[in-house]
Amino acid sequence: MESVLPTQIRRQPETRTLLILWSDGHEAEYEYDYLRGFCPCAGCQGHGAHNVEFQAPESPVEPLTIRPVGNYAISFHWTDTHSTGIYRFDFLRSICPCDSCRAERGDGV
Repeated sequence: MESVLPTQIRRQPETRTLLILWSDGHEAEYEYDYLRGFCPCAGCQGHGAHNVEFQAPESPVEPLTIRPVGNYAISFHWTDTHSTGIYRFDFLRSICPCDSCRAERGDGV
């Protein structure tokens, strides 16, 4: 099975969202606070956590920088100074907040 990868990742400051266009044609908009809340790092999720759980940020955040991590992920430096999460592309796709992805997952996110 071929991996689905982002073809474009773009900040949308006016709506406080990150737009990701995927290689299969899917479009996803992630609110900044939603992404920060799903930070997969051990500091946010604990060591040995198997499922990433949403941890609401204490206050609204915005990405100061978004950087590629190899060919498989991106990382953010957030306005709350947090910067240790590595967001794998497969993880980002798995938490897509659109209605069809939520329905497909059974609204598990």
